[in-house]
Amino acid sequence: MEYLKNYGLNWGNLLRAANVTGITKTLNKIVMLIYLKKTLLAVLYIALVITSSCKKSADNTTPKKGIQLAADAKFGTIITDNSGKTLYMFANDVAGTPTCTGGCETVWPLYYSADISTDLTINPAEVGEITRADGRKQSTYKGYPLYYYQSDVATGDTKGDGVGGIWFVAKPDYSLMLANAQMIGLNGKLYTSTYAEGTGLTKYFTDASGRTLYAFSPDKNNKNTFTKADLSNNTIWPVYEAEVKSLPSIITKDMISVIDVFGKKQLAYKGWPLYYFGQDTKRGENKGSSVGPAPGFWPMLNAATTVAPAP
Repeated sequence: MEYLKNYGLNWGNLLRAANVTGITKTLNKIVMLIYLKKTLLAVLYIALVITSSCKKSADNTTPKKGIQLAADAKFGTIITDNSGKTLYMFANDVAGTPTCTGGCETVWPLYYSADISTDLTINPAEVGEITRADGRKQSTYKGYPLYYYQSDVATGDTKGDGVGGIWFVAKPDYSLMLANAQMIGLNGKLYTSTYAEGTGLTKYFTDASGRTLYAFSPDKNNKNTFTKADLSNNTIWPVYEAEVKSLPSIITKDMISVIDVFGKKQLAYKGWPLYYFGQDTKRGENKGSSVGPAPGFWPMLNAATTVAPAP
């Protein structure tokens, strides 16, 4: 004590200073523990919220509604109902009116859904519905009424494709589609598949929306001899501009080519450049069949068409 006094130090002051320092350290430890505890609680709370959200998300998955697109090993992207059952298009329905009735409907039941498709890859403008003659509604895609096939039992079955050469798996990206309909020329006369006057269904190619495609009989293999360089006659017989995408299963992609016609990419089938007829204003119309020196001068093509002659 005396020793401390010699140096001007007070024992009581030292004790008080020591107590303050110890208390401060203790308080710092307590504050740190409280901080760590709060941080741990916050982390646990966030984890709980995330887990709960994920569970709710899984529990509240939006059910599929309306038509859907599905991947098929053979056909690529196809159109199905919301449960995955394959849907089909009928060549006879090229005009957009369902022609499968009576016994046909037993084998090919109509498909209808009032729901808007939940598949965001489907263009809503290409989906529609029609009212059949008996009052029932039927869903359509690009104007084609859609059907099931009775022999498709399992999800993903595509047994109906190619039946009769006129039934095809519904797809969103056909470059060509097949029609099977009566020919009615611009002159109002009915023609057969040989271009003789008469009644009877003729098979011919259209675009994906049912608009008839023609060839120009003087053309050569992959050579358009009709269209003028200034395109002044392109409104009369417009070239069919399209990319090679899906095709009905009765033909293969090696039969298709794309040629350049004064800057336009024209699709050709077996070497025949393809055209629309400007006065075919509705799907299914084939008025161009009678135009020219004789019916068939602008022929419609099908799977039996021969290869265009060499230039």
